[in-house]
Amino acid sequence: MSSSTTLVPPPAAAEPSHHTLRLRLKPKGSLAGYVDGAWWPRSRDLAAELPALLAVLAIRPGTIERITYNLTTWTSVPRRLLIEGSAVRMEGFRSQPPCTVTVAGQGRQRLTLLILPPDMPEAAAHEILMRAARRDNADSPDTLLAPRRAVGGELSDGATERWEVDGGRVR
Repeated sequence: MSSSTTLVPPPAAAEPSHHTLRLRLKPKGSLAGYVDGAWWPRSRDLAAELPALLAVLAIRPGTIERITYNLTTWTSVPRRLLIEGSAVRMEGFRSQPPCTVTVAGQGRQRLTLLILPPDMPEAAAHEILMRAARRDNADSPDTLLAPRRAVGGELSDGATERWEVDGGRVR
């Protein structure tokens, strides 16, 4: 039987220097909305993707103690990851929205991140990363990930889309 703890190398070894972390967070202290930012991982291997993410996120919630995720979104994940000498408890749930990961740190501080599909086109991913990280953004994960139609060459906002669905037209 295999061990339920996986050792993960330090972030420098886990993520090549030519790959930057694709993450945007709302400004600290922003309480609006469902998510605290968005993350665009390069794969569905959560154990491989986490070291670089947690190195950056440790600034916000302090020492990371627990990660919750949707069981169907990621490839097999061990129950614990040992990252830079600290054990991080990994808890998968079928009830957690598939497009989110929650990172919990000391003192019950937590961040919920919208997860973008690794194969998402770059332009769409950039737009969603930026929108999810706006201080006043209160969109649900499903709304943030919903396809947006182009209006006059630009992405339309939700209000315009609702207006068009109700019979309005943009010319």
